[in-house]
Amino acid sequence: MRHRPTGLWAKHRRSLMAAALLCPTPALAQTATGANAADTVWILISSALVLLMCLPGLSLFYGGLVRAKNFLSVMVQVGVITAVASLVWVLVGYALAFGPVTNGWIGGLSGLGLAHLAPVRAGTTLPENTFALFQLCFAAITPALMAGAWVDRARFGWVVAFCGAWGLLVYAPVAHWIWGGGWMSTGYGTLDFAGGIVVHTTAGVSALVAAWVLGARTGFPKTLMLPHSPALTMLGAGLLWVGWFGFNGGSALTGSAAAASAILNTHTAACAAALVWIGIEAAHVGKPTSVGFATGAVAGLATVTPAAGMIAPGAAAVFGLAGACVCYAMIQLVKQRWKIDDSLDVFAVHGVGGMIGSLGLAVAMSPALGGTGYAAGGSMGHQFVAQAVGVGVTAAWSAVISYVLAMVLGKIMPMRATEDDEREGLDITSHGERAWELD
Repeated sequence: MRHRPTGLWAKHRRSLMAAALLCPTPALAQTATGANAADTVWILISSALVLLMCLPGLSLFYGGLVRAKNFLSVMVQVGVITAVASLVWVLVGYALAFGPVTNGWIGGLSGLGLAHLAPVRAGTTLPENTFALFQLCFAAITPALMAGAWVDRARFGWVVAFCGAWGLLVYAPVAHWIWGGGWMSTGYGTLDFAGGIVVHTTAGVSALVAAWVLGARTGFPKTLMLPHSPALTMLGAGLLWVGWFGFNGGSALTGSAAAASAILNTHTAACAAALVWIGIEAAHVGKPTSVGFATGAVAGLATVTPAAGMIAPGAAAVFGLAGACVCYAMIQLVKQRWKIDDSLDVFAVHGVGGMIGSLGLAVAMSPALGGTGYAAGGSMGHQFVAQAVGVGVTAAWSAVISYVLAMVLGKIMPMRATEDDEREGLDITSHGERAWELD
């Protein structure tokens, strides 16, 4: 039984209800500015998921793959790179990547320090600070991916300086070219749904160059440097897998069917790649391993990223299969033929996976294959050329700038640890701590 209102409420309820109707609610206020509350909430959640990929996902994934004496150093590097890259993004990076388009090569500087952000980011239904936050998480995890290439031997100070400058000289320009209205997207029609070129190609190629410049770890390739905790690597891979739903699903920039499609394709590709990888591994080395399953999943995730919202789930499974096969072979090529100690296979898994997916997008987005289709007047051939230009130019830019940057910084500060420090382990020599107290 409902109670009759009494007291002040009963006396003034009509006045109070009228006043309430005249006062805009937060939802109404957001609608008035053009932002959509549901989309905004989804992108805020996606931002948290992407940060989860980095802290703690990537830290655990990489940390489990190194020797115990270097576990803490990897976690510190990933954490500090994330912090430095985030501050660089807030102060300068966002303006360079997403500032006003002036010449197609780099953004204007009106947004330095994230000042004067618009109530709504043009072309979206998001407040610009929400959009900037989501893009910040991408700018943070991309240089952190490179840390896997130089584990066990790079000096901490050089790592911090290299990654901070790299975000301005490599990541921000490429993000502008493709996502910020720059020459690649407007002039050629290059597409990258969630970072196959902007994130994985830049990080993968730059990591390979950095590993080559630094030189191999002492004992490479003869000494076996086995993962000290495959269990932590599996845990990190699981966090990356779940976080990738925000990475790819959030890149739709709406809480919509497009986001759901991206997430479905992300999961499908990861499943296919993980299973194919351990199948190859069982045939090649005799046993399927946990590290193989984790690495295969990440290869599938990286491969589907540039196409996640533009293809059918069946195509995503093919992307996962292709990513597993090619990335597995590329690991052997880099380490055994090229003799480059890309310690945790950043180029082979992330770089090559991102490139495969970026090129495969041109085929799989065909409506005949269940894709979203081409722009007006476009075709599979035209799109493939656009994707090839994007991959080729980005790879070349990343390689040249990373090489010059590494060498210049190497003149200012030592790049790699001494042989004694390397033997002792970077946990104790760089940070004065040990991840594990070994009796």
